[in-house]
Amino acid sequence: MPTIKDVARAAGVSIATVSYVLNNKTDAISEETQRVVWEAVERIGYTPNITARNLRAQQSRLIGYAWHEVPRDQVNTVLDRFTYFLAQCAEAAGYHILTFTYPSHDPLPVYDELIRTRRVDGFVMSGTTLNDPRIAFLIERGVPFVSFGHSNLEWPFTWVDTDGEAGVRLAVRWLLDRNHTRIAFLGWPPPSLAGEHRESGYRQALRERDCAPGPIWYGSNSEESGRDAMRQWLKLPRAERPTAVFAVSDLMAIGLLNEARMHDVEIGVELSVIGFDDAPPSQYLLPALTTLRQPIPEIAGAVINLLEARLNQTTTSHVHELFMPELIVRKSAGPAPVAAKPR
Repeated sequence: MPTIKDVARAAGVSIATVSYVLNNKTDAISEETQRVVWEAVERIGYTPNITARNLRAQQSRLIGYAWHEVPRDQVNTVLDRFTYFLAQCAEAAGYHILTFTYPSHDPLPVYDELIRTRRVDGFVMSGTTLNDPRIAFLIERGVPFVSFGHSNLEWPFTWVDTDGEAGVRLAVRWLLDRNHTRIAFLGWPPPSLAGEHRESGYRQALRERDCAPGPIWYGSNSEESGRDAMRQWLKLPRAERPTAVFAVSDLMAIGLLNEARMHDVEIGVELSVIGFDDAPPSQYLLPALTTLRQPIPEIAGAVINLLEARLNQTTTSHVHELFMPELIVRKSAGPAPVAAKPR
């Protein structure tokens, strides 16, 4: 791996000169010499341990944000809205968002290139997964970043998130208070951390009332996954079918509603359904979908404020902020059917 000595040799200058340029102490160094040093850095592939100080010195006023992956036949309204409000909040703080993509199996080279070329001052992350490699990579490089999402890693870093666990507890308690005892769960499999937290809230709420979990179905964040779950549950004997379902996303809940209607299941009467996200179409469904609303504008604002504090070195502590989602009750959820009430 190239060292600072190699850069000095390639540029034909002293090691001290290279150090001054890399650390932006360039008052006594000509622009031509600075240019030669940076060209040598890029030519030989030298990668310094770029710290927050180095990135701030460059002052690109750009924040890197990896555009979320969405299959062609799917949508992610939460991250679409987050990206919009993130750009708004960044511009209000004097920054712009530089969006980029990366192969899902290998995200690090794109991050590495943006760091080496000093294109951005820091990063915002979203869509964190179990053992997310981006977190350790950015911490090791000393690059400022804030994540919209938790991690299971023990590395200290700053993140903001919706309290999905507490939100789902609230929703399931609402169903239990209306005499539902067969409550199904429509979730995401690992490595989804959000799915894991939401399932934990589901199970906690049931344990509090000594109620056994209902049938559980895992699938992708798609309308078809909701349909698949409903098809399977309709195969159960009527006395074992759920009277309520909590879905980890509105999109999955919509698929479930569509399939239920095809089988003449009366939503909100025979089957109560609650989603998560309050996606814009949710209020226009028939019946309108009961759901948990994430405070996305507030989350985006908190992410930018925390990142700006790290970029300006006004804080060195790692902050964790959780926002409570709001239960929006609509016609898709109601009391348990009379026949399903406990004796």
